[in-house]
Order: sequence, then C-alpha cells, then structure tokens
Amino acid sequence: MQHYGISNVWLSGDGVTRAILIVLATMSVLSWAVVFAKGATLTRVRQQSAVAERRFWTASTYDEGIALLGKQIENPYRDLAIAGREASEQIFDAQQLLIGSLNRNEWVSRCLKVSLDDYVARLQRGTAILASVGSTAPFVGLFGTVWGIYHALMAIGASAQASLDHVAGPVGESLIMTAFGLFVAIPAVLGYNGVSRGNKAVVHKLVRFTHEVHGYFVVGGKVSAQGTGERRTSVALRGVSAPLESGVAL
Repeated sequence: MQHYGISNVWLSGDGVTRAILIVLATMSVLSWAVVFAKGATLTRVRQQSAVAERRFWTASTYDEGIALLGKQIENPYRDLAIAGREASEQIFDAQQLLIGSLNRNEWVSRCLKVSLDDYVARLQRGTAILASVGSTAPFVGLFGTVWGIYHALMAIGASAQASLDHVAGPVGESLIMTAFGLFVAIPAVLGYNGVSRGNKAVVHKLVRFTHEVHGYFVVGGKVSAQGTGERRTSVALRGVSAPLESGVAL
C-alpha cells in the first residue's frame, strides 16, 4: 500500500496528474474552510437569536432593547431593530419624493425587508463553493482515473505484454484519484446540507423577528402569530378612523 500512496502518485506522476492533485487539494481546503466559517457564523447567530427572544421584548424601552442585543457588527437582530426604528422616524414630503406614495406600513415593511434580504444574501455566501466542490470533485477524480488508465494502456503497448508490473502502478494511480475525488466531494455535500438546514432555521427566526418589529411600529405592540387576525382588524379600524380624525367626511 505504501508504493501506491498519494506521495508515490505525486512523485511518479506527470504534470497532468500533479495538476489534478493540486485542484482536488484546493477544493478540499476551500470546502473545509467554508464549513468551519459557516458553522461559526450559525453558532453566533443562534446565540444572538436567544438573546433577542429572551431579552429584547422584555426591555422597558425600544432603545434599551437595542442596547441589550449587543454591539456586534454582524448582528442581524440589531440591524433589523435599528432599520425599523429609522423607517418609523422617516419624514418625507409626499409631493417631492417618490416614497411619498408609500404609507407608513409599506415604508416600514420595505426597510425591514431590505435589511433582511441583505443579511440573507450574506448568510448564503460560501454555499456555492460547497455545491460546486460537491458536484465537480468526483468528475475531477474521474478524470484522474481516466488518465491513470491511459498510462496503463501506454505501458502495455510499450512492453507488448500485459504483465502486473507494468499495469499495477498506473491502475493504482487511477484508483487513488477516484478515492481522492470522493474524499473531497462527500464532506462538501454533507457540509452543504448542514449549512443549508442551519440557514433555513436562522432565516425562519429572522423573519419572525421582522414581523414582530413591523407590528411594533405599525400596530403599536409586539405581534405574534396568534394575533395576526387582531392586527389586521386594528389596521382596518385605523384606516376607517383616519378620515374622521382629520375632519374629512366619509
């Protein structure tokens, strides 16, 4: 087994064989780096989610709730809370700006959605690398297999006999390439699936928090899934009472 290891393939292989080994090794390093980086990111966001669910809505004021979220740069809950507050404080002239065609509900919803979409896009970074490595690494290894078989056939043709001594080396090289390709692809596929599941769980909680912040500024309090019907009723009543409060007859 020692005579047909990766080191022997590197020493006895040609330029194409060494290029394939370099490509597979680079893919493996990239995929593992992405897996560890995304794992650290998901762990941090889960901790931030626990803080947001446990401490934010128990604060006495909204500013205090933002302070309790922490001052981390990559904190989507803090970004959403600040985006909601800034959107609710936006003052614009309906006759001079395009956003004047949006009401308070639509403007707050739009700003929160922009902040959420930006973070989701950052959260998805790196998953394309895992998907690419998982789908292409077996074919790179297969190319190395084909190249090794080609060397075996050339050895048979040069010696005019299919002896084990002439065939074992190139065939062993081709099998190692196949195994190396699978060794690179399998962790990448498993890492992609794990990261995708983690991202979905994080996005689900962020969407729920976005809904609650939107309800806080539009309705005037935290909104839960059970209170969706009450929120819609309240918004409808506000739409009916607004003309009365402004002195306009219905």
